[in-house]
Amino acid sequence: MARVPYLDPEDLAEADRDILKRPITLHRALAHTVAGARAFGGLGQWIRFGTKLDPRLRELAILQVGWLAKSPYEWSHHVKIGFDFKVSEVDIAKIAIETDGQVSDLPALDRAVLKGAREVTLDGRMSAATFTTLHLALGHEQIVELTLVASFYNAVVRVLATLEIDVEPDYQPYLDKFPLPR
Repeated sequence: MARVPYLDPEDLAEADRDILKRPITLHRALAHTVAGARAFGGLGQWIRFGTKLDPRLRELAILQVGWLAKSPYEWSHHVKIGFDFKVSEVDIAKIAIETDGQVSDLPALDRAVLKGAREVTLDGRMSAATFTTLHLALGHEQIVELTLVASFYNAVVRVLATLEIDVEPDYQPYLDKFPLPR
Protein backbone atom coordinates (compact mmCIF):
# COMPACT_ATOMS: atom_id res chain seq x y z
CA MET A 1 0.00 0.00 0.00
CA ALA A 2 1.41 3.33 -1.04
CA ARG A 3 2.39 5.84 1.62
CA VAL A 4 0.41 8.61 -0.08
CA PRO A 5 -3.04 8.31 -1.63
CA TYR A 6 -3.25 7.80 -5.35
CA LEU A 7 -4.89 10.79 -6.99
CA ASP A 8 -7.39 10.63 -9.83
CA PRO A 9 -7.83 13.27 -12.55
CA GLU A 10 -10.85 14.75 -10.77
CA ASP A 11 -8.61 15.42 -7.74
CA LEU A 12 -6.57 17.85 -9.83
CA ALA A 13 -7.26 21.23 -11.36
CA GLU A 14 -8.50 20.93 -14.93
CA ALA A 15 -5.22 22.37 -16.27
CA ASP A 16 -3.20 19.71 -14.46
CA ARG A 17 -5.14 16.60 -15.37
CA ASP A 18 -2.84 15.88 -18.29
CA ILE A 19 -0.21 14.59 -15.87
CA LEU A 20 -2.48 11.58 -15.37
CA LYS A 21 -3.04 10.83 -19.05
CA ARG A 22 -1.21 7.59 -18.26
CA PRO A 23 -2.80 6.84 -14.88
CA ILE A 24 -0.22 4.40 -13.56
CA THR A 25 0.20 4.30 -9.80
CA LEU A 26 3.55 6.11 -9.92
CA HIS A 27 2.01 9.07 -11.72
CA ARG A 28 -1.00 9.05 -9.42
CA ALA A 29 1.29 9.36 -6.38
CA LEU A 30 3.53 11.98 -7.97
CA ALA A 31 0.44 14.06 -8.79
CA HIS A 32 0.61 15.44 -5.23
CA THR A 33 3.31 17.72 -6.61
CA VAL A 34 2.21 18.80 -10.05
CA ALA A 35 5.41 20.70 -10.84
CA GLY A 36 7.52 17.80 -9.57
CA ALA A 37 5.48 15.30 -11.57
CA ARG A 38 5.95 17.40 -14.70
CA ALA A 39 9.72 17.66 -14.20
CA PHE A 40 10.05 13.97 -13.38
CA GLY A 41 7.87 12.99 -16.32
CA GLY A 42 9.71 15.29 -18.69
CA LEU A 43 13.02 13.53 -18.21
CA GLY A 44 11.32 10.15 -18.35
CA GLN A 45 9.61 11.05 -21.63
CA TRP A 46 12.85 12.31 -23.15
CA ILE A 47 14.59 9.07 -22.13
CA ARG A 48 11.83 6.99 -23.68
CA PHE A 49 11.20 9.00 -26.85
CA GLY A 50 14.01 11.53 -27.38
CA THR A 51 17.35 9.82 -26.96
CA LYS A 52 19.45 8.42 -29.78
CA LEU A 53 20.54 5.50 -27.59
CA ASP A 54 19.31 2.21 -29.01
CA PRO A 55 16.03 1.49 -27.15
CA ARG A 56 16.99 -2.13 -26.54
CA LEU A 57 20.19 -1.02 -24.81
CA ARG A 58 18.21 1.58 -22.85
CA GLU A 59 15.82 -1.09 -21.62
CA LEU A 60 18.66 -3.44 -20.68
CA ALA A 61 20.19 -0.66 -18.56
CA ILE A 62 16.84 0.07 -16.89
CA LEU A 63 16.21 -3.61 -16.24
CA GLN A 64 19.64 -3.94 -14.68
CA VAL A 65 18.86 -1.08 -12.30
CA GLY A 66 15.46 -2.58 -11.46
CA TRP A 67 16.98 -6.02 -10.84
CA LEU A 68 19.68 -4.70 -8.53
CA ALA A 69 17.23 -2.48 -6.64
CA LYS A 70 14.79 -5.42 -6.41
CA SER A 71 12.13 -2.96 -7.54
CA PRO A 72 8.96 -4.90 -8.39
CA TYR A 73 7.38 -1.88 -10.04
CA GLU A 74 10.34 -0.91 -12.20
CA TRP A 75 11.17 -4.48 -13.10
CA SER A 76 7.62 -5.44 -14.11
CA HIS A 77 7.05 -2.29 -16.14
CA HIS A 78 10.34 -2.55 -18.01
CA VAL A 79 10.08 -6.26 -18.69
CA LYS A 80 6.86 -5.39 -20.54
CA ILE A 81 8.38 -2.32 -22.23
CA GLY A 82 11.56 -4.24 -23.02
CA PHE A 83 9.58 -6.77 -25.05
CA ASP A 84 8.47 -3.90 -27.29
CA PHE A 85 12.13 -3.12 -28.03
CA LYS A 86 13.45 -6.61 -28.80
CA VAL A 87 14.53 -7.59 -25.29
CA SER A 88 13.78 -11.31 -25.18
CA GLU A 89 12.93 -13.65 -22.35
CA VAL A 90 16.41 -15.13 -22.80
CA ASP A 91 17.96 -11.65 -22.47
CA ILE A 92 16.04 -11.13 -19.24
CA ALA A 93 17.38 -14.39 -17.81
CA LYS A 94 20.91 -13.35 -18.75
CA ILE A 95 20.65 -10.19 -16.64
CA ALA A 96 20.77 -12.43 -13.56
CA ILE A 97 23.77 -14.32 -14.96
CA GLU A 98 25.67 -11.10 -15.67
CA THR A 99 24.71 -9.64 -12.28
CA ASP A 100 26.15 -12.73 -10.58
CA GLY A 101 29.51 -11.97 -12.19
CA GLN A 102 29.29 -14.69 -14.81
CA VAL A 103 29.72 -14.03 -18.50
CA SER A 104 26.70 -14.78 -20.64
CA ASP A 105 26.60 -15.09 -24.41
CA LEU A 106 24.95 -11.70 -24.79
CA PRO A 107 26.70 -9.47 -27.33
CA ALA A 108 29.68 -7.59 -25.88
CA LEU A 109 27.91 -4.20 -26.09
CA ASP A 110 24.88 -5.55 -24.20
CA ARG A 111 27.17 -6.92 -21.50
CA ALA A 112 29.01 -3.60 -21.27
CA VAL A 113 25.72 -1.69 -20.94
CA LEU A 114 24.63 -4.01 -18.13
CA LYS A 115 28.01 -3.60 -16.44
CA GLY A 116 27.84 0.19 -16.76
CA ALA A 117 24.35 0.27 -15.25
CA ARG A 118 25.51 -2.04 -12.43
CA GLU A 119 28.46 0.19 -11.66
CA VAL A 120 26.34 3.35 -11.61
CA THR A 121 23.89 1.57 -9.30
CA LEU A 122 26.36 -0.10 -6.95
CA ASP A 123 29.33 2.27 -7.06
CA GLY A 124 27.70 5.58 -7.95
CA ARG A 125 29.77 5.82 -11.14
CA MET A 126 31.08 3.83 -14.06
CA SER A 127 34.65 2.63 -13.84
CA ALA A 128 37.14 4.12 -16.28
CA ALA A 129 37.42 0.82 -18.16
CA THR A 130 33.66 0.40 -18.58
CA PHE A 131 33.19 4.03 -19.55
CA THR A 132 35.96 3.79 -22.15
CA THR A 133 34.50 0.61 -23.65
CA LEU A 134 31.04 2.14 -23.88
CA HIS A 135 32.33 5.52 -25.07
CA LEU A 136 34.21 3.88 -27.93
CA ALA A 137 31.08 1.97 -28.97
CA LEU A 138 28.52 4.73 -28.44
CA GLY A 139 30.27 8.07 -28.86
CA HIS A 140 29.88 11.21 -26.76
CA GLU A 141 26.15 11.77 -27.08
CA GLN A 142 25.01 8.23 -26.39
CA ILE A 143 27.40 7.60 -23.47
CA VAL A 144 25.95 10.70 -21.82
CA GLU A 145 22.45 9.44 -22.60
CA LEU A 146 23.25 6.02 -21.13
CA THR A 147 24.63 7.71 -18.01
CA LEU A 148 21.43 9.75 -17.69
CA VAL A 149 19.28 6.62 -18.15
CA ALA A 150 21.09 4.63 -15.46
CA SER A 151 21.22 7.59 -13.08
CA PHE A 152 17.58 8.62 -13.57
CA TYR A 153 16.30 5.09 -13.06
CA ASN A 154 18.33 4.83 -9.87
CA ALA A 155 16.34 7.85 -8.72
CA VAL A 156 13.10 6.29 -9.95
CA VAL A 157 13.58 3.07 -7.97
CA ARG A 158 14.25 5.08 -4.83
CA VAL A 159 11.07 7.11 -5.31
CA LEU A 160 9.12 3.90 -5.89
CA ALA A 161 10.57 2.24 -2.78
CA THR A 162 10.15 5.25 -0.51
CA LEU A 163 6.56 5.89 -1.55
CA GLU A 164 5.86 2.12 -1.64
CA ILE A 165 4.20 2.35 -5.04
CA ASP A 166 2.07 -0.69 -5.89
CA VAL A 167 2.47 -2.76 -9.04
CA GLU A 168 -0.71 -2.46 -11.10
CA PRO A 169 -2.60 -5.68 -11.88
CA ASP A 170 -1.74 -5.37 -15.59
CA TYR A 171 1.97 -5.62 -14.76
CA GLN A 172 1.82 -8.33 -12.10
CA PRO A 173 2.03 -11.19 -14.65
CA TYR A 174 5.47 -9.92 -15.72
CA LEU A 175 6.64 -9.99 -12.13
CA ASP A 176 5.15 -13.45 -11.63
CA LYS A 177 6.84 -14.85 -14.75
CA PHE A 178 10.17 -13.12 -14.12
CA PRO A 179 10.52 -12.87 -10.32
CA LEU A 180 13.14 -10.70 -8.72
CA PRO A 181 15.85 -12.21 -6.52
CA ARG A 182 15.02 -12.46 -2.85
